[in-house]
Amino acid sequence: MTGVRGDLWSGADAYERYMGRWSRRIAPLFLDWLTVDKAAEWLDVGCGTGALSAAIIEGWGPARVLGVDPAAQLLAVATDHIADARFSVAVAGAEELPNRSQEFSAVVAGLVLNFVGDKAKAVTEMVRSTRPGGRVGLYVWDYAGHMQIMRHFFDAATQLDPMASRFDDGVNAPVCRPEPLVHLLTDAGLTDVAVTAIDIPAAFDDFDDYWAPFLGGTGSAPKYCSSLSATELERLRQAVRARLPSGPDGEILLAVRAWAVKGTVAA
Repeated sequence: MTGVRGDLWSGADAYERYMGRWSRRIAPLFLDWLTVDKAAEWLDVGCGTGALSAAIIEGWGPARVLGVDPAAQLLAVATDHIADARFSVAVAGAEELPNRSQEFSAVVAGLVLNFVGDKAKAVTEMVRSTRPGGRVGLYVWDYAGHMQIMRHFFDAATQLDPMASRFDDGVNAPVCRPEPLVHLLTDAGLTDVAVTAIDIPAAFDDFDDYWAPFLGGTGSAPKYCSSLSATELERLRQAVRARLPSGPDGEILLAVRAWAVKGTVAA
């Protein structure tokens, strides 16, 4: 995995406020769709703060879960949050996984593929790590479409400043769409490849509740905010606020979508 994700996501607390709370809600829905047998051995690629690993342990009775991530500080948060002897971690990137070939029944990656430099190699490594008949699955945010938390932000930002598109994952992560995801898995030799949308609502008490995570410096949009002067940031704040739908008491309800894809390793 490239250093980009380490730079963007090193602040675990800021990540939790910005995206982590939505990651935890997406993870069990993905696992329900993935359909892996109980007592399986799992590899969580790009484990981060452990949202997906925690959901595996809580809902799927695994024999063990290995979480792998290049950011040791995120893995430290994961081990603090997941107090279970079946969970262990290793510092490694997605393009060079540290495990033996055909070691796991299921290999998954949650909300990480767009941060990987060589995506085809990462998927090939996931396939290598999976036993014949095992399942490979991953999911990514729908940055260009129904990931509305970020879409409203970047639509406003790029209208004010076309250079904001350099930070927009809807532009910079074209893999986060159904067709490229399916091609990645089929090109890696997986069978029975399927893709689906996973949707959840994202509710905010008011605009300040929505806006505060963008000031944490962790993530693409917060990085863009930190590059602005105080005057530019306030102008952006007002532009985003004007775009957002709000209820009678100022509440904001948005849609959050992830695209998920899965396939089976040939027996």
